[in-house]
Amino acid sequence: MSIMRVIKARVLGFCAGVRRTVDLALDTAHEQTGRKRLFTMGPLIHNGRTLRELADLGFSVLDEEKLPETLVDSATVIRAHGVGPQTRRELLRRGTKIIDATCPKVRKSQLKAQELSKKGFAVFIAGEKNHGEVRGIRMFAPNSLVVENGEAAFEMAKTLFSINKTAKTAMIGQTTISTTEYKTICAAVRQFFPDLAVYDTICGATLARQEALAGLCTEVDALVIAGDPTSSNTRRLFAVAVERGKPAWIVSDASALPPELASFGIVGISAGTSTPDALIGEIELAISLLQC
Repeated sequence: MSIMRVIKARVLGFCAGVRRTVDLALDTAHEQTGRKRLFTMGPLIHNGRTLRELADLGFSVLDEEKLPETLVDSATVIRAHGVGPQTRRELLRRGTKIIDATCPKVRKSQLKAQELSKKGFAVFIAGEKNHGEVRGIRMFAPNSLVVENGEAAFEMAKTLFSINKTAKTAMIGQTTISTTEYKTICAAVRQFFPDLAVYDTICGATLARQEALAGLCTEVDALVIAGDPTSSNTRRLFAVAVERGKPAWIVSDASALPPELASFGIVGISAGTSTPDALIGEIELAISLLQC
């Protein structure tokens, strides 16, 4: 038997936007001692451990569809995914103090969608329709069209073309979408609207992690993606590994490592942008102790 070799991706884990969001929440917990209640607008990040830590500090999670009638004497942290203008107005109307942790890149997408919508463009949003970021962007462009893949984009563009062949069209991508997915979706729409205006809204941090993982695939036998399976960017990292023919697993904590991992000599580690450094370290240590 020999000790397994572990190689980490050169870029992995928390991005600057998520780190800023978590830091703002921690600062809020320490600074808002005079307020009776602390909230986050939706789960702050897609990581169970971090959410449990925030709950221990007194945070509760708000559902924008079921806001309490009053939020007086409270503070609410808006997560990196952002919210729509209507949700922000409702929070203020109910009396909470808003701590806005919206990622600057997401905010840029929100404002671009709003600008395009006001100029009469049919705005396509490439991403997951139920993702918090996409829901927020849609509120800035109420008539926008969400497309999750190339097939859906083709059908939606075809329908729009049957209604308005001269429609001005534009594309905005969810910040965590992969470059390949985005290109495929744009190509589908361009079959009907060749003048589609495409905006580069993919987060550089997301792209850097995907590219680092792609490079890592050439050095390892298998891959572990440290993170929560509910995280969009974590799932896309997993997809990058699978597309390159590598055995891969999304692992939420060290105890969840699959037994079959022990059959590989060199294992790579990547991690989604919502995965804390401490968790990555624990998983790395657990893998290194496996014998192959």
